[in-house]
Amino acid sequence: MASTTSTAARGAGATARPDYSEGYKTLVLVLLVVAYTFNFIDRTIIATIGQKIKEDLKITDTQLGMLGGLFFALLYTFLGIPLARLAERVSRVNIIAVSIVIWSAFTALCGTAASFTTLALYRFGVGVGEAGLSPPAHSLISDYYAPKRRASALAIYSFGIPLGSMLGAVIGGQLVQHFDWRTAFMVVGIPGLLVAIAIKLLIKEPPRGHSEPVARPGLAEDVVVDEPAKPPATLATELREMGAVVATLFGKWPVLHMVMGVTLVSMGGYGAGQFVPPYFRRAFGLDYGTIGLIVGLAAGIGQGIGTLSGGFLTDRLAKAGARWYALVPAIGITIAYPIIWAVYTSASWQMAAALIVLPGIFSYTYLGPTFGVVQNMVPTRRRATATAILFFFLNLIGLGGGPMLTGWVIDHFAAFHYAHPAAPGFADALGGFFAAHPADFQAACPGGIAPKTAGAAAAAACNGALVLATRQGILIAYALGLWAAAHYLMASFGLKEAMAKARADRGEAD
Repeated sequence: MASTTSTAARGAGATARPDYSEGYKTLVLVLLVVAYTFNFIDRTIIATIGQKIKEDLKITDTQLGMLGGLFFALLYTFLGIPLARLAERVSRVNIIAVSIVIWSAFTALCGTAASFTTLALYRFGVGVGEAGLSPPAHSLISDYYAPKRRASALAIYSFGIPLGSMLGAVIGGQLVQHFDWRTAFMVVGIPGLLVAIAIKLLIKEPPRGHSEPVARPGLAEDVVVDEPAKPPATLATELREMGAVVATLFGKWPVLHMVMGVTLVSMGGYGAGQFVPPYFRRAFGLDYGTIGLIVGLAAGIGQGIGTLSGGFLTDRLAKAGARWYALVPAIGITIAYPIIWAVYTSASWQMAAALIVLPGIFSYTYLGPTFGVVQNMVPTRRRATATAILFFFLNLIGLGGGPMLTGWVIDHFAAFHYAHPAAPGFADALGGFFAAHPADFQAACPGGIAPKTAGAAAAAACNGALVLATRQGILIAYALGLWAAAHYLMASFGLKEAMAKARADRGEAD
């Protein structure tokens, strides 16, 4: 399928487009899913091996949350927008391939870190590379798949989130169990280079707006069509384009609530998820290999089912009304929280492991519908930018703030419960939240464990306070999902009209 440019295609650039086969489009989607899977392996493996890092480097849960969230998210979010603007003008395939090389190299370098500061710097580097994947990938997928199949296609791409999280947990757990956390970083970082090469060699750059529902004759898929001239890349043009996207995402009531919903549920998910593997280690004393299997396989399977079913179910229900793009996430997230509560109040790890598969089936239905709405609300040349601005807001608050704030809450709860072992309740911990001093707990229990010379009673006191604090911190973080569900419900009012107007503004057929 070598690409060539025909004279006929040059003359028909505005009226003809390549007719890509379903098999080729599936190949493109599979390669992008593989890339997103490695993206999340490299991003989230720190959650699985985090307890070992905490003990080795003697850091607090707030610092652990910063490694898993803020230090990764800062450059990831700020670089996403300029890279997305670049992707509106140059090869999206090239941007993706180079980005994979960068984040894979920095992930491997994390394994050489000898201090919290060095590890933090390398995590910044991982964020730099990962910023270049999803905005151009969403844009590519939207050019390969028509609007009525877009939520499903983006849900399949988003399957890389649970798949990457699952593999990161399983592989990370086994590696840290049999080797150490440094080896885990190195082993998962290096294979990404092969993915970058495959994407560069096998994925072609489609014409912008290729799959929009307008009448055009089809060309053979190995023909490259000349695109209309791009406007000059001036500062005024860039600001105007970004302003138009911001106005769509934050100036239209239903879309604003979709953005708020995905941000809040992500904040809770990232925040709690950072401490789920440590919870099983702290509460039940499980080895890292077993924890990786529980969190990876059990939770990952549920999240994968939820991600895929959310996209396909929404595309099906949306035929009866676009409001289902918002109602499917609202219903799923609401159902998930009582099950989450049951998981993290279970008295045995066996019961918790049996239940943990269920929340993801319901809560992860939000990914495909949300991304589908965003892509369908903007013109073709603003789609990478729309994803970048959405991800800027989502990841700066959700990924950047979620793990750090959850760790901060756990540190305060741990300090309270260590000082007041007879007051284990939520209300007690919240009432004494600022009266407790995490520095005192860190001094008595460095890295969350008592010094070896402190004796059995001190070890039990440290562990008991940390287990209770971790459980309560996770439940508070996941409760943000209920707030998110309320925003999705509000988004369902007026979503049909907003999406219809967006299509009309672009002059597209239904």
